[in-house]
Amino acid sequence: MLNKMLTEDCINLHLTGKTKSEIIDEMVEILYSAGKLNDKEEYKKEILKREAQSSTGLEEGIAIPHAKTSAVKIPSIAFGLSKEGVDYESLDGEPSKLFFMIAAPANASDTHIEVLSKLTTMLLDDDVREKLLNVTEPKEVLEILGQNKEEKTEAEENDGYEVLAVTACPTGIAHTYMAADALIKKAKEMGVKIKVETNGSTGVKNMLTDEEIKNAKGIIVAADKNVEMARFDGKNVEIVPVKEGIKNPEGLIKNALNKTAPIYKADGKSSGTSSNKKEKTGFYKHLMSGVSNMLPFVVGGGILIALSFMFGINASNPSDPSYSPIAKLLNDIGGGNAFFLMVPVMAGFIGMSIADRPGFAPAMVGGLISLNNGGGFLGGLIGGFLGGYTVVLLKKVFNKLPQSFEGLKPVLLYPLFGIFITGALMYGFIVDPIAALNSGVTEFLKSLGTGNLVLLGIVLAAMMATDMGGPINKAAFTFGIMMITAGDYAPHAAVMAGGMVPPLGIALATTFFKNKFTQDERDAGKTCYIMGLSFITEGAIPFAAADPARVIPASIIGAGIAGGLSMFFGVQLPAPHGGLFVIPVVTNPIMYLVSIAAGSVVTAVILGYIKKPVTE
Repeated sequence: MLNKMLTEDCINLHLTGKTKSEIIDEMVEILYSAGKLNDKEEYKKEILKREAQSSTGLEEGIAIPHAKTSAVKIPSIAFGLSKEGVDYESLDGEPSKLFFMIAAPANASDTHIEVLSKLTTMLLDDDVREKLLNVTEPKEVLEILGQNKEEKTEAEENDGYEVLAVTACPTGIAHTYMAADALIKKAKEMGVKIKVETNGSTGVKNMLTDEEIKNAKGIIVAADKNVEMARFDGKNVEIVPVKEGIKNPEGLIKNALNKTAPIYKADGKSSGTSSNKKEKTGFYKHLMSGVSNMLPFVVGGGILIALSFMFGINASNPSDPSYSPIAKLLNDIGGGNAFFLMVPVMAGFIGMSIADRPGFAPAMVGGLISLNNGGGFLGGLIGGFLGGYTVVLLKKVFNKLPQSFEGLKPVLLYPLFGIFITGALMYGFIVDPIAALNSGVTEFLKSLGTGNLVLLGIVLAAMMATDMGGPINKAAFTFGIMMITAGDYAPHAAVMAGGMVPPLGIALATTFFKNKFTQDERDAGKTCYIMGLSFITEGAIPFAAADPARVIPASIIGAGIAGGLSMFFGVQLPAPHGGLFVIPVVTNPIMYLVSIAAGSVVTAVILGYIKKPVTE
């Protein structure tokens, strides 16, 4: 099979390119001239797209640029030799001399992909590389690769694996299998029993079993795309880019054997069945994927809006006497563009987390429909999940189509039907009820009396201190953002105050109650000043983990006081993040600082009172 994919007319032993770009052009031309491509430019575009994710320049002078696309007419391999070598951004920084360009059709069969993966593993052999560097005729290349015998690389026994690994790269053609074979080869040299699961373009091969996972000493996940992680809950898991599996297999295996990697904890763990645990874990993972990718738009856009308010609350309005062109520019960039993208981007990445890249477009459209029709943040969440799971359903439906339709699915069928179905459901059943709910909540908050507003501030701020960056914290933060988008800036002021108090209160406690903390804790407490002032609640986590029964209640009480006072003083915060750095843009900044200081002092005093003295 290999001799059909790599032929003499696809071999050039005298590459003249001096740069990575020139080498790619030469290699693409080899394939095109040999009649292997339908569209040269489209194929090159896919090659460059793959290079943009991470360089395919490996170690030992090898580079394997590759693409799987409908622009390929015949599954092929091109070989090129550069005697002088070219800077191809390789893993070891050395010039690349041996170039294998892999061209796989969009509907490439399992056999084709397996042949390509075997080629990549051949190149791990020192003798093979040395012979290829000294060839003088194309037929020698074919002879060298044809004579190379595949070694048995899997452990002799099918159980008792000490180390397990998962490898995956975005295209699933080269790096996935090179990392797998590098790990297997090194494990064999070390006398270690290993099993490697590959998440390639043809699906998952050599899947790890629950029993193997249970008995393994450590797990290695060398991947540049999502793989199933919930099954590793409670195990030592080393998570690295796929190139680390190629570059540092020995170090990864040693870490796995010594159990030096962190214990992996699946979010949303439950005591129910494994299927329930997977579902809850997936929901939280998808949600956090959307929120984390949305935050740069929230933070950057929100602070720009806040800065525009420094010129006057209405300074961006050309008809207002306080109008400033700079304020308008800041507000247009922050509010008119960055904030506008916030909900669609969040929805898009939720969909992408659920259904990979095909889920991105339908989910993003769902988020945009929500934004434009009053559904806001909550509607965007629903649109994201709706778009993602719509594509999951479509994948199952279209799985019954003939193999010839494989290339059409990601470029036509998934986006066409995914966007239509998501959009129709959003317009038909989702947007109007959510818009009515948002309007009702906003009006309710506006109608609340002072006492109820104070209670809301206490609850939101206390939530920020409950799990310090976990789902409860994120729920409060998300609510504050939602209120900002609705034009109500008071709740988020309470949210930020509550998030600043735990690290600041702990920092004060380590300063004024030194006998209650170890020297290491006192040193860490100094860092908490910076993290607290920057609104990074996670700075308190080491202290909470070490003494949760005392630190968490003290933090909740202090944060609740700060949030309640913030609401009582009518503080409003138009910026979503920033801590001390956005104090100038809040209303009533003096009393806001008083609120934060009061809550921090209360936390510090409680800790100073209830913590026991330490002996060092």
